[in-house]
Amino acid sequence: MKWNLRMVAAQRDLRRPTEILEAFRAVGFWPSSKVAALWGGMPVTLRLDDLDMICAALDCAVADLPQAEPVIVEQAVPEPASRAAGGEVAGAARPVPRRRTGGPRSLPPS
Repeated sequence: MKWNLRMVAAQRDLRRPTEILEAFRAVGFWPSSKVAALWGGMPVTLRLDDLDMICAALDCAVADLPQAEPVIVEQAVPEPASRAAGGEVAGAARPVPRRRTGGPRSLPPS
């Protein structure tokens, strides 16, 4: 995720943290020490009430502030299969389930 508070604030001619703090206080939002974290980068946590107040102060939608960034996932390269004796491909051994003989189950130990 990318946090776009600076971009949204700049679109409203708010270029300094003190200016955005004044906009927050105009709508009754008193974030105290959160302004530096909100202005400096992506906040670790953010209450929905605070997000609503930020959007009211900046006259924006919630979707304007966080922006999804694509995550680059590396493709796993399959390892070449090793051959076991007899030419069979060796892999993880899987257990073979036992067949029940149809008789009654044994009693648990006492």
